[in-house]
Amino acid sequence: MTTKRKVEVFSAGCPSCQTAIELVNRLACGSCEVSILDMNDINVAKRARDLGVRSVPAVAINGQLASCCSGSGIEEQALRAAGLGQA
Repeated sequence: MTTKRKVEVFSAGCPSCQTAIELVNRLACGSCEVSILDMNDINVAKRARDLGVRSVPAVAINGQLASCCSGSGIEEQALRAAGLGQA
């Protein structure tokens, strides 16, 4: 049994966040365990802060903020480079 890649999507429930969630879900494969996290939850907000999230939407893969999310905006190529969608 292979270990699944933990993918966390930090969302505020806005249309931009929904677009990011759709992108992540489209790219995810059977080796990806995707969790959508609500930034209105104080524990989620603390987790996001610990990871260095400065804006949402943001994606962390295996506890590392994707490079496209360290500034602002999500980029498909950066997510793929971090392992999203690869068995």
